[in-house]
Amino acid sequence: MSREILLLVDALAREKNVNREIVFGALEQALASATKKRFQDDADIRVEINRDNGEYHAYRCWEVVADNDHEYTDSQIAWTDAQISHPGLQIGDFVREPLEAVEFGRIGAQAAKQVILQRIRDAEREQILSDFLDRKEFLVTGTIKRMERGNAIIESGRVEGLLPRDQMIPKENLRVGDRVRAFLLRVERSGRGPQLVLSRTAPEFIAKLFELEVPEIEEGLLEIKGAARDPGARAKIAVKSNDNRLDPIGTCVGMRGSRVQAVTGELAGERVDIILWSPEAAQFVINALAPAEVSSIVVDEEKHSMDVVLEEDQLAQAIGRSGQNVRLASELTGWELNIMTVEEAQKKNETEALTVRALFVEKLDVDEEVADMLVYEGFGSVEEVAYVPIGEMLGIEGFDEELVNELRARARNALLTDAIASEEKAEKVSNELASLTGMNDELLRLLAKHKITDSEELAELGVDELVEMTGVDEQLASTLIMAARAPWFE
Repeated sequence: MSREILLLVDALAREKNVNREIVFGALEQALASATKKRFQDDADIRVEINRDNGEYHAYRCWEVVADNDHEYTDSQIAWTDAQISHPGLQIGDFVREPLEAVEFGRIGAQAAKQVILQRIRDAEREQILSDFLDRKEFLVTGTIKRMERGNAIIESGRVEGLLPRDQMIPKENLRVGDRVRAFLLRVERSGRGPQLVLSRTAPEFIAKLFELEVPEIEEGLLEIKGAARDPGARAKIAVKSNDNRLDPIGTCVGMRGSRVQAVTGELAGERVDIILWSPEAAQFVINALAPAEVSSIVVDEEKHSMDVVLEEDQLAQAIGRSGQNVRLASELTGWELNIMTVEEAQKKNETEALTVRALFVEKLDVDEEVADMLVYEGFGSVEEVAYVPIGEMLGIEGFDEELVNELRARARNALLTDAIASEEKAEKVSNELASLTGMNDELLRLLAKHKITDSEELAELGVDELVEMTGVDEQLASTLIMAARAPWFE
């Protein structure tokens, strides 16, 4: 009988192309399931098969748990009771009692057989999936096998994938038997085993299609640096050449547009803009907004945004239908883009200049002429005046060393005064506000700076307002506001 087990394991492992250990585990589970049927209670039965000679032994197991006043389950034993028969066992160890195992020949029962077959099927599916993933085939080509509630089940060789309705290109009419391509979005593991989740709307899909159509990308001569899509309507991809002899845009377009047309055909007519990538963020944005001509760009590193200035006649092109062009350009470049006309930019600059000038007049106690000179030279805050290298300020026409030192001293005094005032405001906050769950000294200071000094004032805020004031995440902001509003519901 022991030899029969070994022969069965070897035969199943070869037939199903799975590891022998998987088959041994399935057999052990089946034997344990059959043995457990002898017991009325929920016993923990385990079977061990010797991998060398095929002999197997069954055990009933109890986990050693700490002594307590509660009832123990059928598979637990108190530590003090375990010490009587098995001194030295620790909590978490197991007490094992040998049992007479069922005869292997009686495992012909359908239930036990199903356990073995199911485990092997699962292992076989895992092996097929593992082989597939090892090949790093993120572009899946297959045939629609069936439709389930709007979702398509795609068969690709021995692997099945799920193409959800929300990952299909809008207005695309896919039917059973259609041959389609899709991008491997993720692998989901559920009770039914692992499943490939596919997408035809992901930006990565268009990048993989270009890799398929443009051999220079696979060879490393060209590189796709990013992609953004409005599925079924329009897309933008950024390309970079690693060979100065190659024109990246022309290479991707192909002879008479053959390469880009092949991609467009796969994407249900989606129009594709091929953009030249640039390491300079501003230049990359200018390229991404083409064919609109940009007059100037102001970069705000702190907010990770850009003010893009265009002439009036270029505005419609830059924005695109329903804002499509600027939205795709923003997604592609990773920058928030604020489109404005030259007049709007001038008004904004004038407003900001007046605000900064008023700040300098108030905080530095200088006249408007000196304040205007600082604004003209690009100073935008008291901190910059206080800590910018002294050589930069000495380069301003009409500024001597005495004036520069005086301005720097006044700026630092103003910052110190603001810091002390902020501390004093923080000290005035109510104990009720300070005791809210998630509150800390830094948050109290930031709230005090915005004149929020008690929980009632905090309760009046919206989550987005608190996030903007303090920079905390939305979850913490929501928790703090709900804690402040708690008295409203009492």
